[in-house]
Amino acid sequence: MGLRDLLDNVGKKVKKDSKGYALYEAADAFLYTPSDVTKGASHVRDSLDLKRMMITVVWALLPCIFMAMYNTGLQANELIAAGLSPTENWRSSFMQWMGLGFSPDDFWSCLIHGALYFFPIFLVTQIAGGFWEVLFATVRGHEINEGFLVTGMLFPLTLPPTIPLWQVAVGISFGVVIGKEVFGGTGKNFLNPALTARAFLYFAYPAQLSGEIWAPSGADATSGPTILGACQAGGMDAIKDLDISWADAFLGTIQGSMGETSTLACLIGAAFLIVTGIGSWRIMASVLLGAMAFAALLNAVGSDVNLMFEMDPAWHLVSGGLAFGLVFMATDPVSASMTNTGKWIYGALIGVMTVLVRVLNPAFPEGVMLAILFGNVFAPLIDYMVVKAGIKRRLARRVQ
Repeated sequence: MGLRDLLDNVGKKVKKDSKGYALYEAADAFLYTPSDVTKGASHVRDSLDLKRMMITVVWALLPCIFMAMYNTGLQANELIAAGLSPTENWRSSFMQWMGLGFSPDDFWSCLIHGALYFFPIFLVTQIAGGFWEVLFATVRGHEINEGFLVTGMLFPLTLPPTIPLWQVAVGISFGVVIGKEVFGGTGKNFLNPALTARAFLYFAYPAQLSGEIWAPSGADATSGPTILGACQAGGMDAIKDLDISWADAFLGTIQGSMGETSTLACLIGAAFLIVTGIGSWRIMASVLLGAMAFAALLNAVGSDVNLMFEMDPAWHLVSGGLAFGLVFMATDPVSASMTNTGKWIYGALIGVMTVLVRVLNPAFPEGVMLAILFGNVFAPLIDYMVVKAGIKRRLARRVQ
């Protein structure tokens, strides 16, 4: 008996209103196309469904996932080579069992060592978040939506590599339950669930989420300031002291949250999303233009007190999570603006808010997360005003 026949036989025994139907439907939809199709004329204009959309976003995230593993391993190997990090832990034991050393120049050593940081965080995210998805779908008696495919992939990429795994479970639980399920599930959340989860961890456990992203010496690595943290403390001279070039920051071979360091990887993902029609180029462009224009304005104004004014737009682009946020977070089709004009306003608001928080608020070295959540809150209002303005224009033309 084939897998298709087996699923069909199980489907005959599982009723749609039963508690086990959600699990059956999730497995069937994941392995095959959905069994329920439109019988009559449909309003759908193409063959794109939620499953294909989410899988396309996952494909776009692959460059960031690759850099997350490679760069994390590179940073860890550099610290071990410098004698700043111990080698007595389970990751080191696994590397030695694989016959690999800890050379920063060894590609496979960096990639596999970084994967040993990334995959535990990824697995905990999938298990904890998936549990809540299945629980709510079972209690409500509806299908398990594919929306968590992207949330479960985005969230690990926004985290530092040495974050405790229990915090990962707590964070994704908050994001799924409070950020999405309490509002009705996928398609009804007005906040990005992955960002909601990260925001909760950011404010609940700031020591692990901001500033110095590696664990204290004596654990798995040693700590070091990010570009934004260094500039906030000592201006552009402090960035030069880190011995980090703009090219290093663009490629992503710097310390930071695992999937956010490489602007190049984010741009590759952006190109893929734009070509496939999944990501909104209007939102990406407006976030970028808003951030660069406001950063240039503040840089031109200058300040004798606030050293963040010294950071020029080019460094803002490759620092923190701006590139990752504008490509994968701000373009969330559920929590972003829907109208074309609204997308320009929404994106520009996020770009300006990002630089505003980074430069003018010394309490937060990073502003992308807060800016996108701020934009999510105002997205419905922006669309409402855009639609209302359009109606007024049409009524005015009728009168004439």
